[in-house]
Amino acid sequence: MRGLAGTKIVIATHNRGKLEEFRALFRPHGIEAVSAGDLGLAEPAETEASFAGNARIKAHAAMKASGLIAISDDSGLCVEALGGEPGVHTADWAGPGRDWTMAMRLVEEKLQARGATTPEKRRAEFVCTLCVAWPDGEDRIYEGRIAGTLAWPPRGKLGHGYDPVFVPDGETRSFAELTPAEKNKISHRARALDSLVRDLL
Repeated sequence: MRGLAGTKIVIATHNRGKLEEFRALFRPHGIEAVSAGDLGLAEPAETEASFAGNARIKAHAAMKASGLIAISDDSGLCVEALGGEPGVHTADWAGPGRDWTMAMRLVEEKLQARGATTPEKRRAEFVCTLCVAWPDGEDRIYEGRIAGTLAWPPRGKLGHGYDPVFVPDGETRSFAELTPAEKNKISHRARALDSLVRDLL
């Protein structure tokens, strides 16, 4: 039976904010998490058209390079009025320098161009797909989603990525206005991780 409790794993990310979210979520289970960035691992090209496909690429690359069990996270913002964009290209919209202010502005410009000015026309969801890859080559996929509305201008200083413009259903605050503990109870990443925990821990 597969398990993770009490092990050292590598999180296939170079994103410090994402790593800290994982560490907080895994800490109660005795799991030590290091990042691909900490280990100096290269970032593989994400060439798939789905979150699951790209998650597999990242997990297997980190697993092979480190020899550790690897967990990758391919996540993104899917905006209804934009036909699901930016989707798997969520990070690309921020450019090579990961300018999230530019990325949020680009989403807003595209929404304005489509006349999406009312809340019902500004629906979006965050999707998180996790892949766990073991050194013997087996992997498993877990997914979490959270729906909400896009706000403008950006609000809050916490979180990362598109968090300042995403207001989850049932909340009046953006993800970037929630404390990390509050966000970790409801986020797409928390929901995907909950599925992983129930299966492996």
